[in-house]
Amino acid sequence: MGEGDARAVVVLAHPSPDLYGSDRMLIESVRALVPERRVLVTLPEDGPLAPALREAGAEVVILPVPVLRKAYLTPFGLVRLAAAALKALPAARALLRREKAAALYVNTVTIPLWLVAARLARVPALCHVHEAEDGVPGPVKAALSLPLRLARTVVVNSRASAAALGSAGRGSRIIYNGVEAPGEFTEPRGKPAPPARIVLVGRLSPRKGSDVAVRAVRLLRERGHDVRLTLVGAVFPGYEWFEEELRAAADESVEFAGFRASVGASFAEADIAIVPSRVEPFGNVAVEAMLAGRPVVAAAAQGLVEIVEDGVNGVLVAPDDPAALADGIARLLDDWDRALAMARHARQDAARRFGKDRYHRELRDAVAGLTHAPTRTR
Repeated sequence: MGEGDARAVVVLAHPSPDLYGSDRMLIESVRALVPERRVLVTLPEDGPLAPALREAGAEVVILPVPVLRKAYLTPFGLVRLAAAALKALPAARALLRREKAAALYVNTVTIPLWLVAARLARVPALCHVHEAEDGVPGPVKAALSLPLRLARTVVVNSRASAAALGSAGRGSRIIYNGVEAPGEFTEPRGKPAPPARIVLVGRLSPRKGSDVAVRAVRLLRERGHDVRLTLVGAVFPGYEWFEEELRAAADESVEFAGFRASVGASFAEADIAIVPSRVEPFGNVAVEAMLAGRPVVAAAAQGLVEIVEDGVNGVLVAPDDPAALADGIARLLDDWDRALAMARHARQDAARRFGKDRYHRELRDAVAGLTHAPTRTR
């Protein structure tokens, strides 16, 4: 890259410097595009995602732009958001024009300013939606989906995401995430000898159901099951109160492992992976657990039902229900041979449906459609 690079430039805009689900998918999007295009990624601040993007072949530019957060959903917050947007918009537009961007790829609906900048710079834009906010008030949902009208193409990561967008989701293109198997494969234990080891990988968040997991483990222990829970993840800034509540509710059977850049070791150490999310547009971690060969218990929420089929490749339970989650875990523990059989099937199923090669191909085609540029068959 650099001087003399004649490849078309695609600018990818992303709202976070972290390394969670949609952040990891951005890395896969970069890997899909770099063989044929010069890829430049903008982040609002530096963080662990930046070196991973560079390793994947992208250039990284730090350009602060406002990200839609709940804190903005007040009269004063909206004024602050408008002021921040007016300040950042000229720089975003200037970057697109300076780089002679052939296309803009906006990763999530939480940075709509980039879609405005693309329209002003006359650059065709694609918005990749990773959200499924179907429980928010109508005006908020409308505000989130309105900027999508500025995008030439809308890609969603599940049917749940498309449905949550309502009318804005009609005509959107579904591209399921392409998930990388987490490191070297480690066979699950032939018997989850006490204690049975349960893992939840994801942010400590009400959306991810971390509190549901803590309460479910307490119920299992009250029923006589010797189980241990490891929570792998950290809180989002502003949610420190939630971690404090979790720690107050947890006993010695719960380990707070914090953020881990690689989830492979977390699954390798576990007997069962749980995904008790209240809101989950897709559910990368469910697929990662399947690829790691671990039996999965997931909440029947949004995109998770597009991944897990109860009794076939995992166990589905009612969302936001600690007793149902405890029952689902016990169901696996009480018939471990059946649990391992489902895990083996799930590993093959996940590799077939959510493989990286398929994702790379479909993502390249979507971006090529913005500029009508041909892509090579791979």
